[in-house]
Amino acid sequence: MIDHMTCTVSSFDFEAAVRAPFRMQPGLRRAPDVPGPDSPVAAPQLTLLRPGSPQQREKLAVLSAFWPQALLAQSGFDAAPALRAVCELAAHTHPLAWHWDGRRAHAKLLGTACCADGKVEQMATGQFGLGDEVARCLAVLPAPWRLTGLLSLSFCEDLAIIDGPHGTLPWLAVTLPSHWAPEEKLGLPFHAVHAPVADNQQLLQASAALLRLVYAAPAAQSESQRSLGFLERFVWNITAHPRLHAHPQRVDPERWRYTPVAQSWFRSERQSFIQVPGLQQSVFTIEVGLQPLVEVLNTAARARLLAQTVASMSEAVLRYRGLHPVRQPLLDWLHMRAANSF
Repeated sequence: MIDHMTCTVSSFDFEAAVRAPFRMQPGLRRAPDVPGPDSPVAAPQLTLLRPGSPQQREKLAVLSAFWPQALLAQSGFDAAPALRAVCELAAHTHPLAWHWDGRRAHAKLLGTACCADGKVEQMATGQFGLGDEVARCLAVLPAPWRLTGLLSLSFCEDLAIIDGPHGTLPWLAVTLPSHWAPEEKLGLPFHAVHAPVADNQQLLQASAALLRLVYAAPAAQSESQRSLGFLERFVWNITAHPRLHAHPQRVDPERWRYTPVAQSWFRSERQSFIQVPGLQQSVFTIEVGLQPLVEVLNTAARARLLAQTVASMSEAVLRYRGLHPVRQPLLDWLHMRAANSF
């Protein structure tokens, strides 16, 4: 039975992200942040979490039980400027839910405040459970990670800092990884993060250009460039794993043996980059979504497109994405879904 309590809908753009033939490529685009007559309203880079939502409960569980695998930093790295940039953006985007005065953050919906030095305050009763779940979770974390923990429990996005001069990942706060282990990525060059990806030639070749785009100093950008908004990209997969937290140590590698394709899940990510003022750093955001595949394929056109996309995947890509054992059953089901009237 599908557990609909797990479902989370992200800002994923299906029509923009699902393409046939399938190619592993960066897929970056500019998300307009200034709506106009000919431009859509971009989804915010930081998406507010509903208190008590399945996504927030999973994050609470991870930060309570597995935080050393989710909150990672290289020795001596100072994440304070990047955290300030995220807190300022959060306050600007969601002023009714998040207040930041430069040293203290107040997550109003959660009734919890946290200072940069790690001091946690219960300001009011939270809007779910006993009302103090967030504060109790933060108290488990080391003091330097508590502000990050409050951000994680307030917003959908996981975060990672990319250091421009070295092109590495010196800091990660990833509670909901998509079948990868954050602790194995700490300190790696950005291009090396994609090294295990199947058919990754275009991704690796684009790494240098991507870093130049991400770290282009705002002062050096023209007014027209700034009006184009932030960079975003989308990735997706079909999975038998019904939870947002998909660390390899907590995913059954044989789950496809017990999960019919019709009960599988569409896992999506919307990724973006927040520039850190005055530094060659960027905060990489990852918003994870999870929906039953049957709900995502709500038109025959979507089912047909997804069938064409899966059919065009190489053997290497199918194996990397965990779809090799169900390729034919998946295609048969997608063709049947496309033939149904909606």
